[in-house]
This record gives sequence, structure tokens and C-alpha cells, in this order.
Amino acid sequence: MDFFSVVDHRSSAARLSEPVPGESELARLLEAAARAPDHGHLAPWRFIVLQGASRDRFADTVVAARKVRTPEAPAEALEAERQKVRRAPMIIVVACVTQPDHPKIPEIEQVLAVGAATQNLLLAAHALGYGAVWKTGPAAYDPRVKASFGLVASDHIIAFVHVGTPLAMNPIRPPQLQGKVRRG
Repeated sequence: MDFFSVVDHRSSAARLSEPVPGESELARLLEAAARAPDHGHLAPWRFIVLQGASRDRFADTVVAARKVRTPEAPAEALEAERQKVRRAPMIIVVACVTQPDHPKIPEIEQVLAVGAATQNLLLAAHALGYGAVWKTGPAAYDPRVKASFGLVASDHIIAFVHVGTPLAMNPIRPPQLQGKVRRG
């Protein structure tokens, strides 16, 4: 698949299933992600791959964090949180560990580099025939969730990328350029 075909036909998967990328395909996805533009070659990205038991532990962590944030949350809402995590057979947590006091590279550029790495990851998954979805939500900003991955509160979770074989895809959205491009 050529580059423009990958870009033009990528959309988020509506539903995912097994199989997931094998070890060599996963390595290829992560290598593609790590080729993102990175001013200063700081490599601020961190990738945590969750499957099986680690995905279930992550679901437990998300539910526990929700209980702390919203103690009055009903059991049904907590179970819904757990099931959101279980919708994907593989989740790649994309985190950004910045050097906020770097003398040359502002923190925003470090965060944007990880955003670019996430986009590379999505495009690479599509090129290999897998579905992927970029998700965040309150768990991405929760210090307890961050700590469960060895991150500190000032680190950023950029995405929970859900990966698997697509059972259904969302429609491909047209580019939205009307009124967004200016010359000169």
C-alpha cells in the first residue's frame, strides 16, 4: 500500500478482535512510531503494550481510579469502564516523558513529537492490515493510572491505542480544509 493510500483510507476501527500483531509486526509498528520528528533527538515517547493479564490489570486500575475520582459512581458505570478496556485485544499506551527544563527544546515540542509518533503508529497499523483507535479519557490524566505505568504526575499519557483485527470500521472522514488554508 503506498503512503497516500494508507493516509486516505485510514479510519478508526469501530470494533476490534483477535488476532493482534505478532512480535515482529509489533516491533515494526513501534519502530515506525519512533521515526517521528523529534527536535533534539530526545525520544520522549514510551510505549507500554498491554494484552491478556496486563490488560486486565489495567482495567482494574482504571476502575479503581474512577472510584477515587467519582466515589458515588454506580457499579454499572464502573463495569462499563472495565469493559471499555476489554474492547481491544491489545492496547499500546503511548506516554510522553518530557524534560520540561530542557535548555533548547520546549516541552510542547516534546509532547508534539509523541503525538506524531502516535500518528505513525496508527498509519503503520493500517498499512499492516490492523485496526487501531486513538483513545484518551479521564484515565489518561489520572495520576494513579500514570503511576501504574511508572510515570510521574507531570508525564503525559498521549494515547491508549487500541489495536486488533477490525470487525467494523468507522467511515473515512473527508479532509476538512474549507476555510483552513491560507496563502501568504
